[in-house]
Amino acid sequence: MSGIIFFKTKMLDKIKEFYLDKIGCSLWLEQADCAIFKHGNMLVGFCTRDTADKEGMVTFFYDTKEEVDQFYEEFKDIAYSEPASNDKYNIYQFFAHDPEGRAIEFQYFDHPVDRYLDGRALLAGRRSIRKFREKDIPEEILFRVFETCRFAPTSMNTQSYYFKVIKERETLDKLAGTRGESSKPIGNAPMAVAICCDPKLTKRVEQDGCIGAYHFLLAAWFHGLGTCWIAAMNREDVKTWLDVPQDHYVATVTPLGYPEKYPVVTPERKDMDWFIRM
Repeated sequence: MSGIIFFKTKMLDKIKEFYLDKIGCSLWLEQADCAIFKHGNMLVGFCTRDTADKEGMVTFFYDTKEEVDQFYEEFKDIAYSEPASNDKYNIYQFFAHDPEGRAIEFQYFDHPVDRYLDGRALLAGRRSIRKFREKDIPEEILFRVFETCRFAPTSMNTQSYYFKVIKERETLDKLAGTRGESSKPIGNAPMAVAICCDPKLTKRVEQDGCIGAYHFLLAAWFHGLGTCWIAAMNREDVKTWLDVPQDHYVATVTPLGYPEKYPVVTPERKDMDWFIRM
C-alpha cells in the first residue's frame, strides 16, 4: 500500500508546469480538478480550491550532494538559502519556494538510510560498485537483504541456491587476487557474498544460481548496499577457500558494502528499439 499527501491550490496549471518540467516529477494521475505527481515513490497531489495550503513543506531528497547542487544552480532565483550541511540532522540541504509560495526542500542524507526506491528506480538505477566505505553492515540490514532473496524464482521451485557470507580478511584478499583487476573490488569491501547452487536439488544450476545472484544484487541495492558481479568464480580454488563442495556451482562472488560514492551519471544505453526484435 502507499499514500498521497494533498495540497489545496489556486493555480493548478502553474503548479503542474513547475513540478513536471522543473522538478522532474511525472503525472501519476489526473482527475477532475486534481493532479497527482510521482517523484520516486512519493505521491503528492494538488487540487483546485478557493484557498491554497502553504503550510508544511515538500522535501525532495537525492543520493548525492552533486544532485542537490545541480538543483540549486537551476533554482537560484527562487531559493531562499544556499546549499549547506546541517550537522543536527546530518544532511545537506537548501530551501526554495514553488510558484505559489509553498516551501520546498532539496536534500541529501549524509549517512546511510533505509531504502526508499520504487520499482523502476531500483531496476534502472542499480550500478556496479567497486569502492566502498569503511563501514560495517548492520546485521539487521543483512537479514532484510537475505529475507528478500528467499523469493527468487528457481526451476520447479527447488530453491536450490544459497548464500555464503565471507567476512574474514584473509579470504577476501585471496578472492580479490584470483582474477586481477576484475576481482580486485572484493578486497575493497568489508565483506563479500558467494551465490551458489546445489546440483542435487536442480538440473538447472547455472540458471537458478544466476537468478538468485541477480535477486541478491537488486535486494542489496534497495537497502543502500553496493555490489559488483565478479564472473568466472566457479573455480576449484575458490570453492576450497569457501568450503563449498566442488560439484556445486558458484554463480558469482560479489563484494558487499556501502558505496564510497553513488554514481550520478547514467551509463549510455542503446535505444529501446534495439532491444525489441519482432
